[in-house]
Amino acid sequence: MLQTDDRAVLIDLGVLQSEPANEYHARSGEYLSSHRLIDFMKSPWLYFKKLSGLLVDHDSPAYLVGRAAHARILEGRDAYEAQFALGGPINPKTGRPFGANTKAFEEWAAAQGKPVLSLEQVDLVEQMAAAVAMNDDAVDLLLYGRSEGVVRAEYCGTPCQIRIDWTHPHRGIVDLKTCDELDWFEADARRYRYMTQLAFYQAVLAEAITQLVPVHVVAVEKREPYRCGVWRAGDDALTIARRENEAAIRRLLACRQKEMWPTGYEGIRILDTT
Repeated sequence: MLQTDDRAVLIDLGVLQSEPANEYHARSGEYLSSHRLIDFMKSPWLYFKKLSGLLVDHDSPAYLVGRAAHARILEGRDAYEAQFALGGPINPKTGRPFGANTKAFEEWAAAQGKPVLSLEQVDLVEQMAAAVAMNDDAVDLLLYGRSEGVVRAEYCGTPCQIRIDWTHPHRGIVDLKTCDELDWFEADARRYRYMTQLAFYQAVLAEAITQLVPVHVVAVEKREPYRCGVWRAGDDALTIARRENEAAIRRLLACRQKEMWPTGYEGIRILDTT
């Protein structure tokens, strides 16, 4: 049963493995992840193309900043500065960093051997970190626990893996999201299937610790006024999403067995906008 009282939760953080992100993602062919499950729910053909390497996810500037914010907020400044090159070379004429579009910056970035953040992106990450630090509920959730913990377990008859942004020993799963505007965050959650992801995390973790734990989301804006909000995922919504996930995994296993990957748009649909 899901513990409705956070104080009744006690998670052994020893079940969480430490693993670099690239090693975790390299095993996506062996283990089903929440993102791959969402791909399948959108279209089995999309899932197959990504899994077989026919379609590759690209690292967009927004995704880069999101990863940097996760490192800065959840892992701390030392880990953040170790993972990313910050700012760029200094223009001796102005005493300020070269712009991100200059040849000097491009040459410097190519020599770093790790992802590079421009001065503007560094400032953005710091603004988001400051916003999280201003929210007492977010600070409380992130005060104790472990970042980027990996769990692998069999769920619904298939090997699965999760990499949890933050696990609090008494408050459960905490997921950090960046967004353009908090006023539209709940609409974004529906659009990007956040509940699908969170229910998957909750269920796979439950396979390792034999209990369903609470799930929280800390969301922070990527632009002024850089507000931060905290949500707790509703128990009923998680239950519905978990059932949908389990039905999707059964369909996935059937597709694997038949080696058939439909687009999801076979047949004629009725278009009625009235």
